[in-house]
Amino acid sequence: MTSTASVASVPNGPNSSGARLGPAERAVSLARLSAEEFDVVVIGGGVVGAGAALDAVTRGLSVALIEARDLASGTSSRSSKLFHGGLRYLEMFEFGLVREALRERDLMLTKICPHLAKPVSFLYPLSKPLIERPYVAAGLILYDTMGGARSVPRHKHLTRAGALRMVPALKKDALVGGIRYYDGEVDDARHTMMVARTAAAYGAVVRTSTQVVEFVKEADRVAGVNVRDVETGDQATVRAKVVINATGVWTDEIQRLSGGRGRFKVRASKGVHLVVPRDKIPSESGIILKTEKSVLFVIPWKSHWIVGTTDTDWDLDLAHPAATKADIDYILDHVNAVLAVPLTSQDIEGVYAGLRPLLAGESEQSSKLSREHAVARVAPGLIAIAGGKYTTYRVMGADAVEAAAEDLPGRVNPSCTAEIPLVGANGYQALVNQADRLGAQHGLHPYRIRHLLDRYGSRIHELLALADGDEPGADGKSPLLQPIPGAPSYLMAEALYAVTHEAALHLEDVLARRTRISIETEHRGTESAQAVAELIAPVLGWSPADTEVEIAGYIARVDAERRSQTEPDDPSAEQVRLRAPEVRQLLVSPVA
Repeated sequence: MTSTASVASVPNGPNSSGARLGPAERAVSLARLSAEEFDVVVIGGGVVGAGAALDAVTRGLSVALIEARDLASGTSSRSSKLFHGGLRYLEMFEFGLVREALRERDLMLTKICPHLAKPVSFLYPLSKPLIERPYVAAGLILYDTMGGARSVPRHKHLTRAGALRMVPALKKDALVGGIRYYDGEVDDARHTMMVARTAAAYGAVVRTSTQVVEFVKEADRVAGVNVRDVETGDQATVRAKVVINATGVWTDEIQRLSGGRGRFKVRASKGVHLVVPRDKIPSESGIILKTEKSVLFVIPWKSHWIVGTTDTDWDLDLAHPAATKADIDYILDHVNAVLAVPLTSQDIEGVYAGLRPLLAGESEQSSKLSREHAVARVAPGLIAIAGGKYTTYRVMGADAVEAAAEDLPGRVNPSCTAEIPLVGANGYQALVNQADRLGAQHGLHPYRIRHLLDRYGSRIHELLALADGDEPGADGKSPLLQPIPGAPSYLMAEALYAVTHEAALHLEDVLARRTRISIETEHRGTESAQAVAELIAPVLGWSPADTEVEIAGYIARVDAERRSQTEPDDPSAEQVRLRAPEVRQLLVSPVA
């Protein structure tokens, strides 16, 4: 029989205390950056940078990960939130890319982060049965075979009636049949943060709001970077045998800062997604639709749907890509072409825009690499990596470290991240089986426990421990175990934990990335801002004036983004930035 004690005794992974990224750890990390010489310094706290840091540190190298803003604050929190092979790439004969991505999908679902990644089904509606069904089926047979169908079920053919029973939201004349297949989905921002925490657990120094302002040179080689703490203005010199530039759409800017000429250029492509309530599209499955340019996904997302995406060039403010009314209308027009009850702008709860870092070669021939990734040793001691897909971040990180090995003395151990579960993965399934008992222990519904387990895994004990010893409220529960005002899916403890353990330094970090309140609620976090800011203020050392600045800044950002999405004559992200400047004390840009 399982005892209460055994419920609380779950392995947390490599170094439980080392995985914590809170104010105490931040206070000493700048001194560490100054005092130590690292084998590898990674610039960029997106999924590729975090993946490179984890790969390097688990090979036995000393590592520092430096991010100018917040973990996943760019592309890695604004993706389609899928681990997938990329079904459409089969049409382009990109078999190697698809095979690699499917292998990574299976690793995420079964070994690396089963607490964060889940299988998700999609219906492919068929409109031309005689031609389309055998063609799509052949692709899906290949897709299942490449992926091994180990982590997800194989595809299944459906009649028109069967497809409509599965997705009653579709117009009856929009299809003559369908095929259901599976991929994986993940909360991208949460996953990226967990990759960084896992790197920290193995000994990496992970520091956000830390801006690279200059490269350190010794003769013709890069020997480190000078950095500035964005919060305080303090500066430090970080010595390194090799620096990896994993900054995504900022790759070219960092390359210019280093004073060298890059081996490739990165083109920013804007992708916009809409978030709508689950009841607006009656369906048991996601949907994939072909468009004239690419594909459009309708993705199940808890009590919502994510609908997207677009693909347009972007040459404005890289930190704040803005969705426009034209972007939103494009998505609505395409999805409404097949929906029996059309979506309207009033149905939209959230909107987010991200920038894909696509490779743009210096010749017509090399531009075809845009959906692949590339690694280059652009100077002695400096490696750049760009392109690729979120799904293949682990492979990209390993490739970057392999390239860095040329600048490291001695033999570098092979990559082992295919065998390294992320923080929270160990013991996850056992805790899912014990959800009822764990809920009774803390006075929470088992549904709530399962929701928390899918966000924190076995680190749920750290989260719930924050409420221990708290003065209970009228219902006998700690105030930290109450829902966040305006966001009933999240507990107050989660906002606090974001600051004490997950490196959140600002209100936006909590509302936009540690939770997804900013895209999952119609108010986009404005009704939660006051309560959350007042909760985290003492931990972050904010004065009452600081707290008000954080709240006002967040509300101004939401207001500016809303206006960019509704005013057809104001599409510029520069206007968004000027209306609502950065809350961080210094405007963060990768280039000084």
